[in-house]
Amino acid sequence: MSAMQPAKPLDPQLDATVEASGHVDLTAENPAAQNLAAEKLAAEKLAARPGPTTRSDQVSRTDVVVPGDPDVRLRVHRAVDSADDNLSPCLFSMHAGGYVVGDTAMDDLLFDQWCPRFGLVGVSVEYRLAPAHPYPGPITDCYTGLTWVHEHAGELGIDRSRIGLHGVGAGGGLAAALALVARDHRDIPLAFQLLDSPMLDDRQQTFSRRLDGLAIGSAKSAEFGWRAYLGDRYGGPQVPIYAAAGRCSDLRGLPPAFVSVGSLDGLHDEAVDYAVRLNQAGVPTELHVYPGAPHGYQLAAGSDVARQSARDRAAWLGRQINR
Repeated sequence: MSAMQPAKPLDPQLDATVEASGHVDLTAENPAAQNLAAEKLAAEKLAARPGPTTRSDQVSRTDVVVPGDPDVRLRVHRAVDSADDNLSPCLFSMHAGGYVVGDTAMDDLLFDQWCPRFGLVGVSVEYRLAPAHPYPGPITDCYTGLTWVHEHAGELGIDRSRIGLHGVGAGGGLAAALALVARDHRDIPLAFQLLDSPMLDDRQQTFSRRLDGLAIGSAKSAEFGWRAYLGDRYGGPQVPIYAAAGRCSDLRGLPPAFVSVGSLDGLHDEAVDYAVRLNQAGVPTELHVYPGAPHGYQLAAGSDVARQSARDRAAWLGRQINR
């Protein structure tokens, strides 16, 4: 890897959010990397921002256990006034957290907004976390959860023809990988995939991954997440495409995609490359790059860039579920 390059200036509206986050890199030496409580505390600090920060009473949340070896936990979200006799689109979501932290509660506020707005059923999967559970544990949990949702779509009031994927960060990487699994197994037709700042490629050879002084999400932090997830396979030739979707050379036959990323995110280049290659493979793909935005910029909900991103994601999602 060549010498680190200096990062460009951060969007001024995001300075306060980065400072409030108390952000620390996830590394093997840092207890926060293996302490979910510490990550939740950081999320609570970030929640001190304009916009809704408490759970809505207009959306019901039901936790479901999918029996298996091991069991997989899902959280099902739906608007309380949704019509029981109409089949709804479904958004199956994987939370962020660098493959090592996080839980389904991270999706609560998102589905509080999207379930009533789009009349969709939101499903968050509680996938196992690395390093205790490296690949293929997490993606297996996601596939098990998605399969259960597809098989029980009628009971859940879900339209099987309108099931899409969503993920942020490592969740975006899992969503991209899950789309590949579903395509290759040919058992679950997916309607779309929404990849927000996706973590796609463990090789970390891009220009953006070498930027120095990133506000959030350093190369060291990304390396820790990938090493935790992949173990001895990290960076080597034996990493499957279902572990790191960015390694897939044949992207044909995937569902329409939305890819978004900040210009000051270390994941910028791999996200842009994936979007370009999806388009080249004939997959309708919309790409958004937000200037001056670091990894996690979406949490600064009151900033102009986060508002624009929210509008872009919602506009695209609305088009997909109303096809």
